[in-house]
Amino acid sequence: MAVDTQLLSGIDLSRFLELLKGSNSVELKATVPDGTVRSAVTALGMDALDAQIRQVFFFETPDLALQSAGVVVRARRVKGRGDDSVVKLRPVVPDTLSESLRMSADFVVEVDAMRGGFVCSGSYKHRLAKPLVRRVALGQVPIRKVFSKGQRAFFAEHAPENVGLDDLVIMGPVFVLKLPFVAKEYARKIVAEMWLYPDGTRLLELSTKCAPPQAFDVAAQMVAYLDERGVVRDRDPQTKTKTALQFFANSLAGTQP
Repeated sequence: MAVDTQLLSGIDLSRFLELLKGSNSVELKATVPDGTVRSAVTALGMDALDAQIRQVFFFETPDLALQSAGVVVRARRVKGRGDDSVVKLRPVVPDTLSESLRMSADFVVEVDAMRGGFVCSGSYKHRLAKPLVRRVALGQVPIRKVFSKGQRAFFAEHAPENVGLDDLVIMGPVFVLKLPFVAKEYARKIVAEMWLYPDGTRLLELSTKCAPPQAFDVAAQMVAYLDERGVVRDRDPQTKTKTALQFFANSLAGTQP
């Protein structure tokens, strides 16, 4: 098993390997510096017209109390697919999760890894039978309505005391363009996500998923492919959720530049 020294550099390998044992999958990520986004899109042969349009809404407290507790609450509108929601807890230790939770088809444990770090997350997902997210954003429907009974229980277990779903404020939307593609020179699916923040800034993330035992080999292959195509990667990768939450928290506080 070849160990990639770039994408997975600077991490605690023993801890990483321990978390892989209890995870369902691994998502390997890299972000592209804003000044090189256009060249990266050209180098990878991506066509923006093939991308799926999404709107992402976060639900938080103004002071980001959920983020401090390791909880992320999110809902999305996805063009051509409908609405979905997720309650995510990170970091998690897979061995401490209940068997019933791990057996649920709606719950996934995944390790996200990028240069300099990794985190293991537990995500409780739900696909809505009918579109409700826009109505929530317009204040016509309570926030709790876009979450399943299981998600609500999971949130109540891990959220700060006395914080309910309907106590949260809406942070969003962020417009997202998502484009999965398979290049001829790299026989794995790469997913490109362009997050377009309300202030005009953008974040391009490239990722690929694999089974835990493949993590190191796939990371090495991904880095080699991106290097061959001349794609520049951030040395200090940004995270989509943290960037979004901080933006909206600053806006609520009136401190957004």
